[in-house]
Amino acid sequence: EPFHIQHAVTVEAVMGYFADQLGYGADKAFWQTVGLLHDLDFEMYPEQHCVKEMAIMTELGLDPKLIHAVGSHGYGICIDVEPTKYMEKVLFATDELTGLIGAVALMRPTGISDMETKSVMKKFKDKKFAAGCSRDVIRQGAEMLGMELSELIGKTIDAMRA
Repeated sequence: EPFHIQHAVTVEAVMGYFADQLGYGADKAFWQTVGLLHDLDFEMYPEQHCVKEMAIMTELGLDPKLIHAVGSHGYGICIDVEPTKYMEKVLFATDELTGLIGAVALMRPTGISDMETKSVMKKFKDKKFAAGCSRDVIRQGAEMLGMELSELIGKTIDAMRA
């Protein structure tokens, strides 16, 4: 569906931005590929998300590092594959957050162009707003990265704006 394609492309871009910003530019294409493919199975197998995509990728003979990275974004939600690499933690932390930021952008006449962290923080606290975006997962992702929540939000806004 168009929404899932847009989400995949957004996460791909965010992952590329973080790779550059964090000094992993040499691995940028890999980071972006992980972002693009992270929800490969979601529409067809929502009840087996991450588990099924890892099986599909394994059947295709894809790189085990790619398979682990893609699967780990569902850690504690739908699979027990833990994010261990920093890149995997970035994916875990930003996947849900891009949805929340995107929802905030839709509510603003200027979209994301001049969005500030405080706008997202305000909506973050409103559990009814974009209720499908797990605040617990976003918080856990910030902790995994050793970032304050506001720092993660700010960096993700910058990534999406870029």
